[in-house]
Amino acid sequence: MQLWVTEKQTDSLCISFKVKEILHQEQTEFQHLAIVDTEQYGRMLLLDGVVQTTIDDEFVYHEMMAHVPMLTHPEPKKVAVIGGGDGGSIRELLKHPSVEEATLVEIDGRVIEASKEFLPEIAAGLSDPRVKIIVGDGIAHIAEMENYYDVILIDSTDPVGAAFGLFTEEFYANVYKALTAEGIMVAQTESPFVNQDIIERSFRGISQNFPVTELYLGCVPTYPGGLWSFTLGSKKHHPLEANWERADQLKTKYYTKEVHRAAFQLPPFVQEQLDRIVQK
Repeated sequence: MQLWVTEKQTDSLCISFKVKEILHQEQTEFQHLAIVDTEQYGRMLLLDGVVQTTIDDEFVYHEMMAHVPMLTHPEPKKVAVIGGGDGGSIRELLKHPSVEEATLVEIDGRVIEASKEFLPEIAAGLSDPRVKIIVGDGIAHIAEMENYYDVILIDSTDPVGAAFGLFTEEFYANVYKALTAEGIMVAQTESPFVNQDIIERSFRGISQNFPVTELYLGCVPTYPGGLWSFTLGSKKHHPLEANWERADQLKTKYYTKEVHRAAFQLPPFVQEQLDRIVQK
């Protein structure tokens, strides 16, 4: 008998993965958590039936989430990840020797523990002494901070349930306040093929708070549409004026300085989406 897991990505789009083994599943305080071993992408983390990360393609998302802002900032020392309980973004942030403190704020502690057990390649950085783990509400944490972080990553799930507040203008305003004078944020902002409304909401909210706002792209096969967007907000520095010398020192599987530059060269259909946002 064959076992498949199917994610309903939209009301008219599903994607299925052939499963070799169900490794773990539970109902946490916040969501249904499952980790399965798939034939195509290896071990996979799902929350409420939605793919969050896989062993075989996670490096694209986590490298593009972390290294673009980290190399845009001249010397990031204090960094934070809101969400991202699997630890992948933290792992990539720690590749930068300037980092002195990396804070992970994840609302569901069971995601962290399950990732440590079943996805150790992704969660490896969570045991680093520079990492501070807070199991709690990332929205509340950011609201309490002021002029503290150099880089903040919003490594959120889709904007439903507890994560909805991570896509609001009020939250982006608090992120701005929590950042230092040269601070930079990046948020995952979903698919330009199937989530145009989310891109519009996020880009508008970030651009209304940050003088430099740029959208860039990466290819994540297990996410809806395969093409994924990230939106960077910066108080001062432009992402195309990054530290290319430091980029050459990174050990990565997807990110390079050439990929960094190319990610901001948007296809016309994506640029047209942004132009419509600006015109409204």
